[in-house]
Amino acid sequence: MSSEIKQRGSLELTLRRLLADRAGLVAMLFIIALVAAAIGADGIAALTGHGPTAQFLDVGLTPTGLPVPPSGEFLFGTDQLGRDVLVRLAHGARISLSIGVVASLLAAMIGVTIGLVAGYFGGWVDVVLGRLMDLVMSIPVLLCMLSLVAVFGPSLPLSLSVIVFFSWTTMGRVIRGQVLSLKEREFVLASRSMGAGHLSIMFTDILPNLGAPIIIYTTMMVPTSIIFEATLSFLGLGIVPPAPSWGGMLAEAANNSIYMFAWWLVLFPGLALLFTTLSFNILGDALRDALDPASMRNKLQKKKKKPSVGTAS
Repeated sequence: MSSEIKQRGSLELTLRRLLADRAGLVAMLFIIALVAAAIGADGIAALTGHGPTAQFLDVGLTPTGLPVPPSGEFLFGTDQLGRDVLVRLAHGARISLSIGVVASLLAAMIGVTIGLVAGYFGGWVDVVLGRLMDLVMSIPVLLCMLSLVAVFGPSLPLSLSVIVFFSWTTMGRVIRGQVLSLKEREFVLASRSMGAGHLSIMFTDILPNLGAPIIIYTTMMVPTSIIFEATLSFLGLGIVPPAPSWGGMLAEAANNSIYMFAWWLVLFPGLALLFTTLSFNILGDALRDALDPASMRNKLQKKKKKPSVGTAS
């Protein structure tokens, strides 16, 4: 008796491919754990009894005024002001993830809109929007940020606005290229011949076919935004102290070379940034393989074509 053939949907097949990628699965688990730590940052502070800005000058500093290394009371040690590094890392994860996700979503929305309009209409619209992308990409980021901070002062909304302003161009270029190839496809020509309007064709026929690149590039924009925020905070242009941020913690460790006596002030925020950006990049690569099986087949074919080491010529 022949076994019953079960038809699987595209979502189920995508999830099966994603879960089969071990590296992507590990990255996803790390991101979930990081999100849980960020959401439960207040719970971590309550559990340890140490607030993110509370200074423990009696037990958090040595008699010579140096930070206390990792111990049973302070698992990740303390900083130069006697504050718990673990609690500040958890609250810093909340800021970094919120900025990374919100900035990436806003930049993706702007990039998708401009790329969709430029690719669909072409002509002078494409030229103007293309020159706009080139103009944004040519602006020096740090000089622009220094000028804005000098006028408005450092703040979280300002950092978010700068990150969004300089991040949407990559998505815009990718979407524009995809739309240029999709607008000449048969289903678009059929909709146009039936009298469908421009908005209907763009948002009903073309946009649903851009789901895979939008998801992939939005995911890969998150670590870029997190590093962007950390860099701004490190330079004193981002989050205003004493609010904890990973970049700000690294900047405080660099002040007066305190990291030479307290290695944990650089190690733990640096590892948090490293593993977070690495996990999002690996997850983005896994999503690309899961949403676009053709890319996975091409990678496997390239691996098979590589000659084995030590084979006779």
